[in-house]
Amino acid sequence: MRNIEIRGGRVIDPANQLDEVGSVYLADGKILAMFEKPADFNPEQVINAEGLIVCPGFIDLSVRLREPGYSYKGSFASETRAAASAGVTSLCLPPDTKPSIDTPAVIELINDKSEKVGYEQIYPIGALTQRLAGTELSSMFALKEAGCIAVSNAQFPVANLAVLRRAMEYASSHDLLLIYRPDEPSLNNNGCAHEGLFATHYGLPGIPEAAESIAVAQCLDLAELTGCRVHFSQISSKRAVIKIQQAKKYGLKVTADVAVHQLHICEENIEPFNSAYHVLPPFRTEMDKKYLQEGLANGTIDAICSDHQPHDLDAKLGAFPETAPGIAALETLLPLTLSLTEKNNAITLSRALSFITHKPAQILGLKAGALTVGYPADICIFNPSAQWEVNQQNWHSAGSNTPFWGKTFTGRVTHTIQTGRIIYRLDI
Repeated sequence: MRNIEIRGGRVIDPANQLDEVGSVYLADGKILAMFEKPADFNPEQVINAEGLIVCPGFIDLSVRLREPGYSYKGSFASETRAAASAGVTSLCLPPDTKPSIDTPAVIELINDKSEKVGYEQIYPIGALTQRLAGTELSSMFALKEAGCIAVSNAQFPVANLAVLRRAMEYASSHDLLLIYRPDEPSLNNNGCAHEGLFATHYGLPGIPEAAESIAVAQCLDLAELTGCRVHFSQISSKRAVIKIQQAKKYGLKVTADVAVHQLHICEENIEPFNSAYHVLPPFRTEMDKKYLQEGLANGTIDAICSDHQPHDLDAKLGAFPETAPGIAALETLLPLTLSLTEKNNAITLSRALSFITHKPAQILGLKAGALTVGYPADICIFNPSAQWEVNQQNWHSAGSNTPFWGKTFTGRVTHTIQTGRIIYRLDI
């Protein structure tokens, strides 16, 4: 690996409370020194970062790569290319692949594909139940031994609370993080939009806020009972934020994230009949959106994820309820996160970056997300003032299903470095 000097950038490292102009020195895939050049250091490559921001590489808690099983929607090659272009150096792969991540053999397949595309640090999340069917527990210990960083049932329901309790006890006994997407199936009405004005106006099946908040409340009680570490994934509602805030206040060790698009879009912004806005959980009210932003500002919500879900064109054709939910969101993660500083005075630039760097690392227990000497050299360099349009020329993901198509964003990645290797460089 090359010795690299990143020269003269504004170095922002939320984990170490750094925000100053200087240089970063990399050697043997790790961070060798900060600001002061080591006496015997001879750079083989110099990256001029003047006028740019240098920060830890981003850690994304939810990225579908669409392999194995759905290669017509995307591939390891296309989606890791999108991740690299977005400054993401570590990502978590949910278990809803085909086959699901419920055996060590599937994890070996994922690791093999990761190696072939040259993108390290793909962290598989193991299935909580066999085949994600919600009834029989998976062999969580075997999955952990094979390399799973956490367990989850993705967006699939667990049969009942007794099964969820047993799963949480099993996960707790092996110190496995449970990633839980709260959604009470008996209440969600097989909906495709928030149960509110938009759904009513267009005659769409709605998902009430209670479907999420009741699921959060049930899981919180079981977390207290079992001692399981729980991370709530893709929170979307005011009531869920309040319940998690109360749980943290009384000492329950739970964490939560929000999908970045939920912080910018509510049901009032949905373009009628445009399936790019079909997501689960659905876009809710303006008040819900404000509570999500406030939840980040006050520490109730710990992290931001992209919830990247690329789809083929056919999946997004047809009537709104018949289309597949999800947004291809990796490449808009940075600019949408940066724009939070304009929406909430309590969210500084350093604070915004913490939601996609060291906070996810803390949740997962990773030695990453910080520019600490000796840590892996996972670094993102970006131009905070560069403007770019979301279009075919700038897009890397195989999925173009985004409500931001044609929109202009501010903030663009120029270099992504993963364990000391430059895996993305912006061609200007």
